[in-house]
Amino acid sequence: MKVAHLQKIPDGDNETMIPVLSSKKASELPVDEVASILQANLQNGLKNCEVCHRRAFHGWNEFDISEDEPLWKKYISQFKNPLIMLLLASAVISVVMHQFDDAVSITVAILIVVTVAFVQEYRSEKSLEELSKLVPPECHCVREGRVEHTLARDLVPGDTVCLSVGDRVPADLRLFEAVDLSIDESSLTGETAPCSKSTAPQPAATNGDLTSRSNIAFMGTLVRCGKAKGIVIGTGENSEFGEVFKMMQAEEAPKTPLQKSMDLLGKQLSLYSFGIIGVIMLVGWLQGKHILDMFTIGVSLAVAAIPEGLPIVVTVTLALGVMRMVKKRAIVKKLPIVETLGCCNVICSDKTGTLTKNEMTVTHIFTSDGQHAEVTGVGYNRFGEVMLDGEVIHGYNNPSISKIVEAGCVCNDALIRNNTLMGKPTEGALIALAMKDKPEVCFMKGAYEQVIRYCTSYNCKGQTLPLVQQQREKYQQEKTSMGSAGLRVLALASGPELGQLTFLGLVGIIDPPRTGVKEAVTTLITSGVAIKMVTGDSQETAVAIASRLGLYSKNSQAISGEEIDDLDIQQLSQITPKVAVFYRASPRHKLKIIKSLQNNGAVVAMTGDGVNDAVALKAADIGVAMGQTGTDVCKEAADMILVDDDFQTIMSAIEEGKGIYNNIKNFVRFQLSTSIAALTLISLATLMNFPNPLNAMQILWINIIMDGPPAQSLGVEPVDKDVIRKPPRNLKDSILTKSLIVKILVSSIIIVCGTLFVFWRELRDNVITPRDTTMTFTCFVFFDMFNALSSRSQAKSVFEIGLCSNKMFCYAVLGSIMGQLLVIYFPPLQKVFQTESLSVLDLLFLVGLTSSVCIVTELIKKFERSKEKIQKRGSSSSSTSSFLDV
Repeated sequence: MKVAHLQKIPDGDNETMIPVLSSKKASELPVDEVASILQANLQNGLKNCEVCHRRAFHGWNEFDISEDEPLWKKYISQFKNPLIMLLLASAVISVVMHQFDDAVSITVAILIVVTVAFVQEYRSEKSLEELSKLVPPECHCVREGRVEHTLARDLVPGDTVCLSVGDRVPADLRLFEAVDLSIDESSLTGETAPCSKSTAPQPAATNGDLTSRSNIAFMGTLVRCGKAKGIVIGTGENSEFGEVFKMMQAEEAPKTPLQKSMDLLGKQLSLYSFGIIGVIMLVGWLQGKHILDMFTIGVSLAVAAIPEGLPIVVTVTLALGVMRMVKKRAIVKKLPIVETLGCCNVICSDKTGTLTKNEMTVTHIFTSDGQHAEVTGVGYNRFGEVMLDGEVIHGYNNPSISKIVEAGCVCNDALIRNNTLMGKPTEGALIALAMKDKPEVCFMKGAYEQVIRYCTSYNCKGQTLPLVQQQREKYQQEKTSMGSAGLRVLALASGPELGQLTFLGLVGIIDPPRTGVKEAVTTLITSGVAIKMVTGDSQETAVAIASRLGLYSKNSQAISGEEIDDLDIQQLSQITPKVAVFYRASPRHKLKIIKSLQNNGAVVAMTGDGVNDAVALKAADIGVAMGQTGTDVCKEAADMILVDDDFQTIMSAIEEGKGIYNNIKNFVRFQLSTSIAALTLISLATLMNFPNPLNAMQILWINIIMDGPPAQSLGVEPVDKDVIRKPPRNLKDSILTKSLIVKILVSSIIIVCGTLFVFWRELRDNVITPRDTTMTFTCFVFFDMFNALSSRSQAKSVFEIGLCSNKMFCYAVLGSIMGQLLVIYFPPLQKVFQTESLSVLDLLFLVGLTSSVCIVTELIKKFERSKEKIQKRGSSSSSTSSFLDV
């Protein structure tokens, strides 16, 4: 936190001291002393010449957004991706070796990927510009004895500002006049209830976080009721709002797990490519062949092995995922974020407006004669009932409850119109209660300690009885019990005059959880995603809501923002796994929490809706903003926006992310196994001086299938519904896992052996004929089709997921087979591809042989599933035995 200090600038011949005060220091000083330090005139305001002089030093009351790098530089930076660099190198080598068709196809693939990524990133980098929208454009300011209607950006420290209902505070103000002033600070602090403001100095001992500064009005907050005047103590980046801005400016969005996986895959493929070139050159040299010829062959094969279709499939798969998310009412701003959700293992959720409705609601009534009633329904509307002993009651049925509702309505300035509150949230909660109870009249409310002082009797089933000490102790005990449950407690009374009131009972008010959030939380926790509440609210309220949602149990911990301040990142990292609730947390605390979790290797999603969440949203691996209640800043800083603020959508997004990653793995498996098979086939023929089993046009056709419709259709495989139950994937795991490599190698070996067997079977006369190459060529293509079929899922059987569940795949395979038949039987194409017609028996023989790749893969999947079941049984039995030991 900044401390009060003085700065000076030259002013002609004299040096004038220009003051800057932090909100913490200003809140502790008397108004006269603040005015003296700021050289301000409370009644007449500053003179215009003094305003210009101060503005020359402090600048305008706005945020200085530094110029960004030009668009062309942003576009060029997209080429830094290792896989893109590898493809660029392949294109250059293809040009050098006069393989222009390869060079063109690779260049087109690169341009598509780079352009899509550039457009997405350009649209998503506007968070700093949006911050200025929360600064109000106009305000009322006193200058030279007159109240002026001026632009908020014109304000300077020392100006006098007038506030009234509905105004957004234009700068940080030290209040010196306040009449029934209440300010909504939820967008800055996360505190649900509007803060009552006064002008008295704040004792240093109680001056902790922003919520404790009752004599400061913060920039960007909203005046709910009352009126006030204040001295400007901080403008632009020198305000508390500006602190959030500077933190956000300094924060860099982390790389997504998919980007890291693609980088690693690019490096691995580069390594393998150089390995291929080296081995072929070495073998050729040992055979006495010309080293340059062998280098040319090696480079050609290495270029062919690089899956130029991979970046396109990744981009298209992610884009389709984004489109599916839009249908589920979620807007994803950055393509890779869709997949990142699949490995998210911690969600840090803001309480107010995210897990809860941000609408105060009466949930509990305690009458003076000891009755406990529950109130259903959420928000500012008449939907809900008052329940006593499981039965719905109305005011006329129960005088004790009727009196409480009556009193809550009489002492009330709030108004609910079209389910929208105009007034204080606690008063809105009482009006909503009256709408549910339907009484006709209403009397007095307040804090229990204040109300009970004026009570001499209490209501007991319609009768007035003397209020004895025993009853007072009972009410005090009930008030404490309701308070510890996180309820905001109000006492109500009625009577002819103060001092002769009849105590009616207590009302418990809380900002309730959103509908469906508890179920979503349970599913996510079961699937291995930890959920932590991060809020600016009090411990009691935060823990109460967390307990209701199933986030907080007996073994959980809750720590405050002040405790976080006392810990460094390493120390905080050690305790965060056990902490379920972080309360009284400021933007800086939230950022520290995110960093500590990431320090443990967690992939963190952060949800929020206020300005106070923006920095953490940008720092998190996945920033999730609320679409309806979220501020513009929050939405722009986030990676994903929940259009209808439904927390359950996060669960759908995680499911989508896991499904997308699986589809990318499916594609990688298919393309690499086919590439390796083609490479091995040609390499063996080259190195062993065999005649080439495939001609150039046939190899080109196989390449089209490898990168074409059948391969691309694997990227649109429907998401497996069981995927949400799977734990988040490990961030350190490469796409090429041990299991996937085994499947790739097994498929490649089967394809190579099967194709060589057909070639050997046909080549008995040692003369290559069109029939020999046609059989070998068709064999390889059919192997490709069955390989694609088995690549649709890495865990489930083809019959389990449904043969026709992916219609795009069916059309792609059917189209490829039709194309292959045309190549074999259509005379013009027979000349181009040097093929000849095959008999039905030939085709049946090839189908029987090539289906082996699918059958073997299915058997491997079955073995892996059996092994997984045995491991699960073993782990469950060991946990049971350890429980019995205890």
